[in-house]
Amino acid sequence: MKQSKFIVLDLICYVVFPLAVWNLSRDYIGDYYAMLLSSIPGIIYTIYRFIALKKVNIFGIYMISTLIVGTLIDVLAGSAIQLLWNNVIYAYVLALLFLFTIVIKKPIALYFALDFSELQGYNRDFTRRLFHKKKLFHLFNWIVVAFAIQDLLLATIKYWLIIKYGVEAFDKGIILRQIINWGITFVIIGGFFYIGKIINENPELIKEVQEDIKKEV
Repeated sequence: MKQSKFIVLDLICYVVFPLAVWNLSRDYIGDYYAMLLSSIPGIIYTIYRFIALKKVNIFGIYMISTLIVGTLIDVLAGSAIQLLWNNVIYAYVLALLFLFTIVIKKPIALYFALDFSELQGYNRDFTRRLFHKKKLFHLFNWIVVAFAIQDLLLATIKYWLIIKYGVEAFDKGIILRQIINWGITFVIIGGFFYIGKIINENPELIKEVQEDIKKEV
C-alpha cells in the first residue's frame, strides 16, 4: 500500500472516526465510555498497519507495547477527566524514556533504522556497525530528541487544554495531536533521509566497517 493511502487512513482512523464516535455517543453512554469507544478504530488500525508494513523487532515491540500500555491507561482511568490526565502523564513519561536511550548511548531511533534496513535486505550486524560511526551516531541522537519533543509538545498542549476546557479538551486534542504528529514525523523522516545521504556521499564509512570486520576475523 502506498504511503499516501496510509496518510488518508491515518486521518480517518485517528481523527475522523474518533471525533465522530465521541460527538455521537457521549450523550448516550457518557464522556468516559465515549472516549474509550472512540479509541477502538485507532487501535484496530494500528494493529493492521503494524501487520501491513511488516515492521518487526525493536520497532514492532515499541508499537505493540505503547498500544497495550496506552489502552490499559485509558481503560483503568475510571473517568473521562482522569483519562485525559493519564494521557498527559504518559506522554511526559514517553519523552523521558526517549531521552534516557540517549543517556545510555542506545538511541532508539538507531534501532528503528536497523529494523527498516534489515527489512530491505541489508545485513543487520554490518549496518549496526555503520550506524555507530560517530558521523552518523550523533544524528540518531537528534532524531530521538525530535521524538521526545513530539511527546513533550503533545503533553504540554493537552495539559493546557484540560486546564482551559476540562473534558471538552478531548476533541480539540485529537486534531492538535495529529497536526503535531505529522509535523514532527516529517522532520524525523527527513533526518533518516539525511543519514542515508551522508552514507551515500561518504563511501569511506562503509570501507571503515569492512576493514573493522576484517581485523576481527
